[in-house]
Amino acid sequence: MKYFPFENDYNYMTMNAKAMTSPLIEVDEKNFADEIALKERILESNYEAYFNSPPCYNPVVMEIILYVLNSMSADYPQWFHLEVNLHSVVWMNKLLGTITSFSSNDCSSLPLPPLDWLGRQVQEDLILMMEDETGESICVAGHLCFGSGWSLRDKLGQSFLEAHAIVPEFHEQIGGVSDQLMRRLKPKRPVARLNWSVPPTNQLNLSPDLRSEWTPKEGEITTENAGDRCFLRIERQTISRMASSRAILFTIHTYLTPISEITQDSEKLHRLAIVIAAMPAATRTYKAMDSYFHALEEYIRLRLR
Repeated sequence: MKYFPFENDYNYMTMNAKAMTSPLIEVDEKNFADEIALKERILESNYEAYFNSPPCYNPVVMEIILYVLNSMSADYPQWFHLEVNLHSVVWMNKLLGTITSFSSNDCSSLPLPPLDWLGRQVQEDLILMMEDETGESICVAGHLCFGSGWSLRDKLGQSFLEAHAIVPEFHEQIGGVSDQLMRRLKPKRPVARLNWSVPPTNQLNLSPDLRSEWTPKEGEITTENAGDRCFLRIERQTISRMASSRAILFTIHTYLTPISEITQDSEKLHRLAIVIAAMPAATRTYKAMDSYFHALEEYIRLRLR
């Protein structure tokens, strides 16, 4: 398990954003090709639902592309190589076995719309935000194949705070802090944070349109099978400010671990038990856990013994 989000023996909502010290893009070599192929199938199933990037933002996206590719080639030279000569760019992705040549001042030189092409080079979901005249960050484009219970079309045009209005206690506990973080974010000083949930599936695409596919029937998850049927879903999120356009790039890399695996670590199990037991009813409903919450809680409680 790459990340465990509960650092203390208590439960409270926190932005928990820290200066990013690890790579901007994380590469899970074992699953890289499979997850990119999954993205392609998802996009083929309903392109407009998972990708939206108006052409007017293409120059901004090109700045983001060079920012991401530079980072990837520096952090993983064994898998990625970038050559830039004035406006001529050559990108080699050895994990996919592809080479792409394009011009940094001609978005049409890419084989796909710029943000769509970039979204197929990384395991992360990508969200683009731009500041309005008041300084609020507005969601204007995205490549979201692995959303956790939310869709791109629901968030486009919304500010950062509006997009989180549905989250129980968000505004009361961390709304102000989160808004200030977005407004004060500076180029070359990206931040990272973790988000978590416990879905009853290892399916990466939890679009609301597919809710019937991954929502269990009442009683389907029991105290006997909850450990294998439920997963700790961790989203490692990064937030970066672009230097020229001042756009904000929001990345989301999703990791899944069976709850049964966590029970093998007594310290992690103890902290997970505290968080689950203290979860407010509104949060359980928001995270779509109502139908199996008590079975999961009992499963964890029994393992604590």
